[in-house]
Amino acid sequence: MADIIQLLPDSIANQIAAGEVIQRPASVVKELMENAIDAGSTEIKLIVKDSGKTMIQVIDNGKGMSEPDARMSFERHATSKIRSAADLFSIQTMGFRGEALASIAAIAHVDLVTRKSESEVGSHLVVRGSKVEKQEVCQAAPGTTFTVRNLFYNVPARRKFLKSDPVELRHIMEEFHRVVIAHPDIFFVMHHNDNETYHLPASNLRQRIINVFGKLYNERVVPVHEDTDSITIEGFIGKPEASKKTKGEQYIFVNKRFIKSHYLNHAIRSAFEELITKDQHPFYVLFLEMDPAGIDVNVHPTKTEIKFEEERLIYNYVKVSIKHALGQYNVIPAIDFDVDYNFSRPQEVATMVKPSKMNEVDRSIPELDNLKKDNLSAWQSIYDGLEGDNQPDHSIRIESKFTQQEIEETDNQSSGGKEPYHLHNSYIISQIKSGFLVIDQQSAHERILYDQYLKSMEATALPTQKQLFPVTIELNNARAELLKSILDKVNVLGFEVEEFGESTFIIHGIPVGLDSAEKGSEMIEALIDQYERNLEFQLGINENVARSMAISAGMKKGTPLTSEERNALIDQLFACEVPFKSPSGKKCFVSIDIEELMKRFKGV
Repeated sequence: MADIIQLLPDSIANQIAAGEVIQRPASVVKELMENAIDAGSTEIKLIVKDSGKTMIQVIDNGKGMSEPDARMSFERHATSKIRSAADLFSIQTMGFRGEALASIAAIAHVDLVTRKSESEVGSHLVVRGSKVEKQEVCQAAPGTTFTVRNLFYNVPARRKFLKSDPVELRHIMEEFHRVVIAHPDIFFVMHHNDNETYHLPASNLRQRIINVFGKLYNERVVPVHEDTDSITIEGFIGKPEASKKTKGEQYIFVNKRFIKSHYLNHAIRSAFEELITKDQHPFYVLFLEMDPAGIDVNVHPTKTEIKFEEERLIYNYVKVSIKHALGQYNVIPAIDFDVDYNFSRPQEVATMVKPSKMNEVDRSIPELDNLKKDNLSAWQSIYDGLEGDNQPDHSIRIESKFTQQEIEETDNQSSGGKEPYHLHNSYIISQIKSGFLVIDQQSAHERILYDQYLKSMEATALPTQKQLFPVTIELNNARAELLKSILDKVNVLGFEVEEFGESTFIIHGIPVGLDSAEKGSEMIEALIDQYERNLEFQLGINENVARSMAISAGMKKGTPLTSEERNALIDQLFACEVPFKSPSGKKCFVSIDIEELMKRFKGV
């Protein structure tokens, strides 16, 4: 019988290895920028086209490579960072495995131009699918330029599963932020599609944070500094009011290497106990400096996971240093925990479901009675409609177990019959023939707003109320680019926002129902947060904006509603095409049968 175990060809082995190291364009950005830092660069330029799918270029002024080194750099496990196994326990560089360039070259077209400062000429290499097709002498500035084109050109399955350009660009921005924050002493420039996105001169850490995240962070952060025999902790943490509903602005570096650690994240959250609500995430940029022998960075190809020798000790040090910083700068609880600080307006939101307000917004929506009759034929099983996980779902088509009499009974109750009951200012109890419905007012309102916003973008813009004194809102470059890409859609929803400089916008008008432009700026910030979070779901731009706006503007739990407002909300919910779930995938209501109640009282 013939032998069946064979060595894989180098081309296939390289592609397999590349799958671990290079997962998307952002992975290439990370590896090339880290190599530029290891080369001692003081200036690094990143150029990206089509979110990295077409081209990624990194230009540095580092020490460059000789002709033999340039060719050797594309071999697997070829590195200048370590010489022996013992070096693994004293790693100070970003890279050390010798896998990055070989992995990139295996699945892309790579051009390398490099020159050492003491050399008169440089080297130019052209690599295609791990094969060096050309190597020649050339004129070049001191340093190295890597140009990566057509990523995953020979792995079509991987290229097919890349996300949309906004999603891939967001991941590139994340990697860029991690690198530039860790090295404020280096001058960085980033261009995307011929537009300069970042221009970051060498500075101190505080100034780098301001340049990346915006000027508002100058007042939102407090410094952290603890120095012990085993560890030094430096950096900045955000004040409680700088916390957000979304993750993303949390950075932990160990010996200037960005890491992901749920353990240390928990330590930081513990330090913020009673200062922020459970669904908020604090801002922090922390640098831990310690003996490399006390950590193991060689546990994952991306090098973002490490192991600590004294994990509990590090946990306590981090927690205590954060608490000390908060106490030293008199950061005390100044939050009303019953209010959602991402978008807090309990009384204003309540008015949005009043019939008078609804009439202003719903001019393009057909009459409720006709919609309800049309929806009756589209209901199949209320229980089936309420099953499943909390994923966005805007295409459910289900018929109802309710009879026409029960639907009409619910309508009669909401228009003056048996009044719905309000439970904990969060749930509405409405009686039906077979039992009763428990309606989540937040989810229901989000569902209503989603339908209204989506129809507005497809038809006529919502009314706008002009502001006597416009408000200026400043965003970091990444968020500014995102807002620019959806600004026309946002303005259809009742805003009047215009660009004013690279990352500054002016709010001239806000949707009817908000009482100030300041509230409008809060909603814009919340909308961007939600829009970023929704990008991974690959929704269309209209659906994403409508979904983000609905979640941002929807009333929150704990909002008191009058009887009239509760009835209006029920009417509008069951006029929706899909009343079962909110845009975020949560149930809008559940039904409880009389039989089920009887069983509970019988103890069955």
